[in-house]
Amino acid sequence: MPDALAHLQMAHLEALERRYADAMSALGYDGVLIFSGRPALHFGDDQHANFCSYGHFQHWTGQAGLAHSWLLVQPGQHTTCFVHAPDDFWHLPPSLPDEGWTDYLEVISGRFETPPAVNASRLAVIGDVAEATARALGAECNPPALLTALDEGRVRKSEYEIACLSEANRMALRGHQAARAAFLAGESELDIQLAYLKASRQRESDVPYGNIVGLGAHGAVLHYQHYDSEAPASRHSLLVDAGYRYRGYCADITRSWPGPDADPAFAALVTRMHDIKQQLVAALAPGVDFVALHERMHRLLAALLVESELVAGSAEAAVEGGITRAFCPHGLGHLLGVQVHDVAGRTSREGIPLPPPPEHPALRLTRELEPGMTVTIEPGLYFIPMLLGPLQASPAGSDVNWSLVERLLPHGGIRIEDNVAIATHSVRNLTMEHE
Repeated sequence: MPDALAHLQMAHLEALERRYADAMSALGYDGVLIFSGRPALHFGDDQHANFCSYGHFQHWTGQAGLAHSWLLVQPGQHTTCFVHAPDDFWHLPPSLPDEGWTDYLEVISGRFETPPAVNASRLAVIGDVAEATARALGAECNPPALLTALDEGRVRKSEYEIACLSEANRMALRGHQAARAAFLAGESELDIQLAYLKASRQRESDVPYGNIVGLGAHGAVLHYQHYDSEAPASRHSLLVDAGYRYRGYCADITRSWPGPDADPAFAALVTRMHDIKQQLVAALAPGVDFVALHERMHRLLAALLVESELVAGSAEAAVEGGITRAFCPHGLGHLLGVQVHDVAGRTSREGIPLPPPPEHPALRLTRELEPGMTVTIEPGLYFIPMLLGPLQASPAGSDVNWSLVERLLPHGGIRIEDNVAIATHSVRNLTMEHE
């Protein structure tokens, strides 16, 4: 079958070659060798951990599972991918997909536990490479200025990358729909996870991050990492944060649903959190300061807390008193690409660090939005005892309706997350267009 994305991928690769050539020229390199990486052994064992190839290798190939492989970029020469595919009867050697990059790049298959020989007067090698390996090549290992330039080149996505992110969203939503159906059928977290994987056609080692499947109070654990095999007696709520990887590019979607045993107040909060997410998506545009947008999320959340009678007093006081931070301790979103938390979210295009404000240390994106960026928007509202305890003991705690909080604790929390591509005059919600 012809590759429908081949022409977009060709344009993507041509732009990559120009970008690498410009970075190498500016920094004085005539070659960059990218290592895909190697699986790590568990300590004291002969079993390997799940593997994912280096992001800059995936940026060219989209291959998340190619280990011990290399990609050589030299201006004026054919970019070459050295694919580690030895004869082996213990494991099936990798086979390459029918995609445009395999025609555009020179592909050489063989054994590459050690790097290929490179003829370059000044070579940089990047990835999980030992200094001794770089020295043997006469290369500089992971030079910071070059990495900063290459990271910046991943911030603005090509048409090809947006198409891949869109398809990843489409497939992830198939999983979310199946997860919701399993929840309403009374299944356990493990069964919901298996329903997600089956519907989205993934094995667990292929997902871009560990799926979060939290029933009830487990939804208040932001990175909940277990799957109970028994269904709870009461079905208050479900939070699913789960994605899909397509040609290296990641979807990162979260949905929350009230269950048959949900408090009506919780169901109303879920609806209103969808509204807040929509308002924040509508505010996206080039030039928007993401820190300011994150702060707007806190103002909208404060208004909701007052409206729902969780908090007395004004929305302004709820923000200033730190109440909203106790109900939502994470950032509004992050850059998205071949990594779920993609690179350069806290660094300007000039390489200047842009740390989050002290009151919002978890914010992963602190720069102004630009055309080509793809971001997540994920407002949240949680009932986390570890955070609510100190709030209750503080002066601001007197404004909180603790009896209502107590009713809502078994529901865990709410997170609504979409993936949105920023264009010059519009935004494209890659999640909602498939929902």
